[in-house]
Amino acid sequence: MSIRNKFKNILGNIGNTPLMLLDFPVKPTILAKLEMLNPGGSLKDRTALHMVETAEHAGKLKPGGTIIEASSGSQGISLAMVGKVKGYRVIITVPNRTASEKIAVLRAYGAEVYVCPNTDRHDDPRNYHAFAEHLVHTIPGAFMPDQYFNKENPRAHYLSTGPEIWEQTEGKITHFVCGAGSCGMISGAGRYLKEQNPGVKVIGVDAATSSYSSKEPKAYNVEGLGIDVISDTFDATAFDTMATITDTDAFSMTKRLAMEHGLLVGISTGAVMHVALEYAKNLTEDDVMVVIFGDSGRNYLSKVFVDEVRNVKNVEAALENGVVSLAAE
Repeated sequence: MSIRNKFKNILGNIGNTPLMLLDFPVKPTILAKLEMLNPGGSLKDRTALHMVETAEHAGKLKPGGTIIEASSGSQGISLAMVGKVKGYRVIITVPNRTASEKIAVLRAYGAEVYVCPNTDRHDDPRNYHAFAEHLVHTIPGAFMPDQYFNKENPRAHYLSTGPEIWEQTEGKITHFVCGAGSCGMISGAGRYLKEQNPGVKVIGVDAATSSYSSKEPKAYNVEGLGIDVISDTFDATAFDTMATITDTDAFSMTKRLAMEHGLLVGISTGAVMHVALEYAKNLTEDDVMVVIFGDSGRNYLSKVFVDEVRNVKNVEAALENGVVSLAAE
């Protein structure tokens, strides 16, 4: 085998992320699926590549075309990476709750970014999803993967994430916890796991004020989850429980994971871990829980860790105030 044939390009390295044991004072074994180790930095690499290649094979996306997507960040980043490797123009619309780091990453990949108001309703014409649909109808050769309505979204996780988890745990998984937004992960991986063993409990995590979980939907600041659209990508038979999370609890756990456990993760992971640890209180030592670590906290430094970023010690000020000294002992 030649050296060129031995190694994969960046798209060939999507998936096959490891599981990591988490050390928390609970009885069950908790394993984290480290999706931030995908080359684009999140679980959305899987769906981005699968949806784009399915569209190419179907003739919906042709050379010189444009990929347009509505995304709170991670799906857009993955599409920007995949699109640029494949030579497409990429336009991403985001809600203004999106962390500035994510927007910077999108621009670094060369994507065009439109920031839209964080509306209470998904059908508001100013909403990032509605604006993306407007663009796709006005730009020739445009294709919108439309993760909220594309059945290839959950299929990507049915074909990859679910089988990986089943194989990595040697079929011993008893509980699966993940965020629910476009519902690709919970519908795809959840369905696969239940097909292998109907006894596996699948727990979704949704924003408390989403259109699905609240009678009076409100805008929220959690990114990476929140069911605001119910479509064919949503498989209600794939999960047992849909837990809800507030912004306060999600942000608090995200900070705790970094500052107390050395786990710098995204907000959706903080939300998932808050729910997982509460759920784990009622489990036994025989249970094996897998939780999804969707992306890294590096994308949220200015949003979640803003106080920590500002509170950086200045050497000159410390010397001036006598807090530290450079004098020889």
